[in-house]
Amino acid sequence: MLVNKKIFQLRSLTETDRESVRQFMAEHWGSATMVVHGISYDMPSLPGFLAYSQDEWLGLLTYHMQDGMCEIVSLDSLREGYGIGTALIEEARTVARQSGYQRIWLITTNDNLHALRFYQRRGFTLVALYREAVTAARKVKPEIPLIGDNGIPLRDEIELELLL
Repeated sequence: MLVNKKIFQLRSLTETDRESVRQFMAEHWGSATMVVHGISYDMPSLPGFLAYSQDEWLGLLTYHMQDGMCEIVSLDSLREGYGIGTALIEEARTVARQSGYQRIWLITTNDNLHALRFYQRRGFTLVALYREAVTAARKVKPEIPLIGDNGIPLRDEIELELLL
C-alpha cells in the first residue's frame, strides 16, 4: 500500500503499453472503446500518461489533441487521496501548453458527482450539458449501464474546461 504521495512516478504511454491499456480499459470501463460526444475512441491508440509504482499501474490519463484544444478522454486514479489524478492532469496541462494550446476540456456524465467535484476543485468550469448524449452513445456501446453512480440514471454528458 502507498504510504505517501511521492511514491508514484509518471511517464508517457509507449507502444509497448497498448495491450495493457486495452486490458485496463476493459476492466475499468467495460471495453477498450470509449464513446464520448458522438465519437468512438479506440483507447489504446490514444496518447496518455501512466502513474505507477514499481510494476503496479495506479492511474491512467488518455487525451486527444485537435483544433488547438486538448481533450482528456479518460482519467482513472486507482488510489484516491495520493494526488495521482491531479498529477496526471498537470502532465496533460504541460503538454497542452507546450503545444501552444489554450484549452483543456473533457466530458463526464450526469451521475459522476465525484468527478464533477474533483475537476471543479482543479479549476475546471462547467460549460455545456448534452441531454441524452449517453442514451445515444448506448446505441454504439450497449454495455453502458442504465444506472450510474449513486443510483442516478445515466443519460447526459457534461462538458468542463480549463483555460490555459
